[in-house]
Amino acid sequence: MNINRIDLNLLIYLDVLLRECNVTRSASKLNITQPAMSNGLKRLRDLLGDPLLVRTSEGMKPTEKALRLQPIVRKVLLELEEALQPAADFNAKTSTRVFRIMASDYATSTVIPLLLNRLRENAPGITLDIMTPSDVTFHDVEAGKIDMAINRFDELPQSFHNKSVWMDSFVCMMSVNNPIQHNFNLDAYLTSQHIWVSKTGFGVGVGMDPTDVQKLGWVDEALQAIDKKRSIRVFTRSYHTAMHLSLEQDLIATLPKKVAMINKNNPDLVILEPPFYIPPIELKMIWSPLLHHDASHIWFRQQVNELAREFQLKNNY
Repeated sequence: MNINRIDLNLLIYLDVLLRECNVTRSASKLNITQPAMSNGLKRLRDLLGDPLLVRTSEGMKPTEKALRLQPIVRKVLLELEEALQPAADFNAKTSTRVFRIMASDYATSTVIPLLLNRLRENAPGITLDIMTPSDVTFHDVEAGKIDMAINRFDELPQSFHNKSVWMDSFVCMMSVNNPIQHNFNLDAYLTSQHIWVSKTGFGVGVGMDPTDVQKLGWVDEALQAIDKKRSIRVFTRSYHTAMHLSLEQDLIATLPKKVAMINKNNPDLVILEPPFYIPPIELKMIWSPLLHHDASHIWFRQQVNELAREFQLKNNY
């Protein structure tokens, strides 16, 4: 193929088409007519000798060649856009950029409020679009559709950039009317009823099986290490739900300390150290290599780093 035949607009068309997998939506994204978008797709098919998008029972799907081309085209366009940008630094004070973040319930409860306060002072025109782990995939992050994902990750693709936000330990939260608070030991913990809360990674969650310790996570794995097991009465994926349910006299929520301390001044709740060792968890932020050198993204990552450092200097937890 003679590269001189490639119109830059066709690469832009291809990038949007492979992200949207829909001619009408792609035309709308580029603010062109649907016939113009269809003509662009035809020219791409002729140029590359491949259908690129094929119709299936689930809608238009990219071919194998299209999937191979997608990250390459995306990278080329981002690098070109970066090269053509003015040399001036990113101006956060005047920016109206939208940052799309996948944040776990834990991150939404702890990091996001701190980030909003920081942006309110330093970048009042910036908007956050917060998504849940069920909304996106690793592929979305890799393709640069999501600016950042903040969560606890067991495994990550090697191509991703990542940085630790902070470490967190665990505490137990219960009603001030729960009598076991006065003699809170391992036996008291094990004879109580518990609220399970967790949701990490990407994808839609599934129902929990109380007997499947491997899927129950940190707290139950720590108990299994000492050959113990707790009685779980309620499963939830929301830390705020868990904290609210811990107001019930007979329920205990074991959850990360930085979340629990949101309710540190609630007179109806008691926060105690767990009567057994639970390994700390690490909250990370991850992003695509396609965004790593973008000036606005560098600034945004710095904000998360700084707010995490300031929070930990200010609070002894």
